[in-house]
Amino acid sequence: MDWKRLESLEQLAQIKQESQEKPVLIFKHSSRCSISSIAWDRLKRNWKSEDSERISPYFLDLISYREISNTIAREFEVYHESPQIILIKEGKAVYDTSHMGINYHDIMKRI
Repeated sequence: MDWKRLESLEQLAQIKQESQEKPVLIFKHSSRCSISSIAWDRLKRNWKSEDSERISPYFLDLISYREISNTIAREFEVYHESPQIILIKEGKAVYDTSHMGINYHDIMKRI
């Protein structure tokens, strides 16, 4: 999978800008949570390399980058959860879900 690592607050401005051209997906992952690992594995198994042409995917290790996770919740006005996916279009969160609600096919329907 060719997911970009989200590792700095400065990238959030880039994500907003990027989402003007094509949707951006952020996957917030907790390495301490077995449900997060299951959701991440399910998403990776379904993800196709050509999906990155339709959507720009980002991966956030929220244990290492908790401040970024908190800023995402504020900036995009979503309740913080883990694991969580957030779909961003035109600089705004248009869809988010967490835990076992994270579903590849639901994401693809919304882009």
